[in-house]
Amino acid sequence: MELYERIDEIASKEDLADFVSALRSDLEANPNKWENPTLERFLGAMEDWIRSMDMYYKNTGKQPPQTPTWRTLADILYAAKMYE
Repeated sequence: MELYERIDEIASKEDLADFVSALRSDLEANPNKWENPTLERFLGAMEDWIRSMDMYYKNTGKQPPQTPTWRTLADILYAAKMYE
């Protein structure tokens, strides 16, 4: 299962912890596939994506979350992997 496919299955903090583990493993195995492989770049991309994430949700036909969930946090973490 691809990382982005796992996001829809996140319903608890344990699911999120498993996702973070998979994200870390992906970085270790495929750093060249990450746009933001360093902590500095990852956090910068995370900040930028959070500021513009409402547009992502609207563009994908979803309502922007009013109250973040574990799944929302997974969306943020996954987006920071590649957001420019």
